[in-house]
Amino acid sequence: MPRGESLAVRHAQARDQAIHAHNGRLLKQARPAMKTPIRGRGAVSNPAHRFETFERIAERDDWARDTEEPAPPLTEVIEQPTRNALTRNDSPDIPFDRSVNPYQGCEHGCVYCYARPSHAYHGLSPGLDFETRIIARPEIAECLRAELARPGYRPAPVALGANTDPWQPVERRLGLTRQVLGVLAETRHPVTLVTKSSLVERDGDLLADMARDGLVHAAVSVCTLDTDLARRLEPRATSPARRLRTLERLSAAGIPCAVLVAPVIPGLTDADLERVMAAARDAGALSAGYVLLRLPHELKQVFHDWLEAHHPLAAGHVMSLLRQMRDGRENSPDFGLRQRGTGVFADLLARRVVVARGRLGLDRVLPPLVCDRFRPPAVGGQLSLF
Repeated sequence: MPRGESLAVRHAQARDQAIHAHNGRLLKQARPAMKTPIRGRGAVSNPAHRFETFERIAERDDWARDTEEPAPPLTEVIEQPTRNALTRNDSPDIPFDRSVNPYQGCEHGCVYCYARPSHAYHGLSPGLDFETRIIARPEIAECLRAELARPGYRPAPVALGANTDPWQPVERRLGLTRQVLGVLAETRHPVTLVTKSSLVERDGDLLADMARDGLVHAAVSVCTLDTDLARRLEPRATSPARRLRTLERLSAAGIPCAVLVAPVIPGLTDADLERVMAAARDAGALSAGYVLLRLPHELKQVFHDWLEAHHPLAAGHVMSLLRQMRDGRENSPDFGLRQRGTGVFADLLARRVVVARGRLGLDRVLPPLVCDRFRPPAVGGQLSLF
């Protein structure tokens, strides 16, 4: 190596070492606040949403005493006027083109929820805000009734639970989902539902009545049978064992049911895949589906913060496996691939599901939903003469 080049290299190394030492001193002066679990909540952080122009960063100044604990965040319900009840989509990898969402945000607090980034559209964080500031739409049932009464409306299965769980804890008090189901039952409109809440059993009368006419499918979401892990992943959701009991009761009421193993988190919940499917089969499930963990937008940071707080030794391994199943990224939004991933590990996971379905008899297709029983609702409270 020429002498001049060697000196240049040594100068560059000395400069890098000086910068590193300087940054180290700064870090000692202002250390980032450690992310710690919050009792009863999933997210351990509340990052700025992607539409904000600035970000707040908490730092430790060592003034707080170890015995000081902040008050746990309470749940706030924000009522929002409703213009349209039906949300339309044309995604080619989703088996429905319309859905109804009585709530935005979800108190279940599932840290992995792909719907968290939707809170940014309301100017709220997809972190703690998503599970503590719930947006409710009190007029949604009446809006749905008006939309179904339009002369040009053509029925097709409507999805309940496409964004956030319609039977989350606040539903026990507000009953908006019950009202929506009442409109669908009255009009004999087909519906599909996904939930992880035993509260759905409250509406068993409506669902059983609709099932007799081939108007309803139900899916219960279970990602693990490990109670302790579930308590950290989804702190306010029904326990896995209780969900299986819900699946059993829905099936006994004549409602065609499936289990949704979602999300599958590589290195964390994937070992439970076959056990979940077997337990669901025993509870009456006819079919099974799965979704690989998705981390769109701010959810990347929310989930990574959770990993660092709850599973610091496994965090790197979990994210590495996920990137290997997402073409080197933490999320792949491509239609057809976003739910199952790509690569060797993703193909292996898909193969495990196929084998387990065949072995357990969960490879059946739920009976098609009926659309020809639909009858438009009365307009203005007056019954039609014909």
